[in-house]
Amino acid sequence: MSNDEKNAIREALAEYCFALDNFRFTELGRLFTEDGVWETAFGKATGHAEIAALAASFTKDLATPPRRIHMVANIVIRLNGDEAAVQSNWTQVQNSDNGPIINSGGSYEDRLVKHNGKWLFQYRKIDRFVK
Repeated sequence: MSNDEKNAIREALAEYCFALDNFRFTELGRLFTEDGVWETAFGKATGHAEIAALAASFTKDLATPPRRIHMVANIVIRLNGDEAAVQSNWTQVQNSDNGPIINSGGSYEDRLVKHNGKWLFQYRKIDRFVK
C-alpha cells in the first residue's frame, strides 16, 4: 500500500510541474488544499486563488514567457497515514536565444495530505539556490 501512496505523491509532484510550466495557474492552485500555503523566493500565498495569482505574477511582465520545464529528483517521502513529508530537488530548464539553459534550481520542502482520495499540497516551500 505504501508504494501506491508514494507513487500517487510523485504524481502530484509531476502535476505541479506540468501546471506551472504550461501556465495553467488555476490548476496549479487546485493542487493545494483550500488553506494550502505556497512559500516562494518571490512571495507567499495561501489558498487556491492567491496561489494562482502569485504564479501568474512571475511572468505577467513578459510579452512571451520562455518555454520551460521543471525537473524534480532525489524525492524522499515519509508517510504517516494520510499525511506525508516530502523533500526533493528541482532544476528549471528554459529556452533562450542560444537553446536550452538551466535557469534556476533548488529544493522543495512539502507537506501533503490525502483529501477525498487525492494527495494535495498543504504546504510547499521553495528554496531557490542563489549565490
